[in-house]
Amino acid sequence: MKPTDLLAKYPIVSEQVDKEQLAVILSELQQVLPDLDGAIVEFGCYIGTTSLFIRRLLNSQHDQREFHVYDSFAGLPDKTDEDISRVGEQFKAGALKVSKRQFLHEFQKANLKPPIIHKGWFKDVSADDLPNMIAFAFLDGDFYESIRDSLRQVLPRMQRGGVLIIDDYSREALPGAAKAVHEHFQPEAIRISHNLGIIRLDR
Repeated sequence: MKPTDLLAKYPIVSEQVDKEQLAVILSELQQVLPDLDGAIVEFGCYIGTTSLFIRRLLNSQHDQREFHVYDSFAGLPDKTDEDISRVGEQFKAGALKVSKRQFLHEFQKANLKPPIIHKGWFKDVSADDLPNMIAFAFLDGDFYESIRDSLRQVLPRMQRGGVLIIDDYSREALPGAAKAVHEHFQPEAIRISHNLGIIRLDR
């Protein structure tokens, strides 16, 4: 089933992501699946909209690879100086808090197998919590330190040819996301679509 078919058939369960962004994420993932081994990881899953659609796409492709999600389930952390923006005042510590139970409930309602869930701050993720090989990573940490920490976790395990997508990369209200990405990648290596930063790891 194509991403557009999935998006036409199933509802979006939160306002934190829209159909255009989901279409980009699912399209990039669909391109990776036939040709590359490795797990799928999502850092920052909130209530599970993106996670649900990733699972649906995997099911439609009969793909049984591991799918891991990482979240504090405690809402946003504190901002640092890198996150300060005149238009980002609504993003405060503790905002967007959703429990692991609520996340799982969305999978139960949809009759879908949940991903492997890792609860905690990204900086505290251990080596044992990470798959050895990653083919696709979606990072939705909002703030500088969250994106910095998730990049440190996933980059050493990304497969050649894998895809890395960073949410809010070009969003003025969340400047820390791009600042963290630019510590590893030049802007010209990053394709932008609907505020998403898309990087193909061809190293």
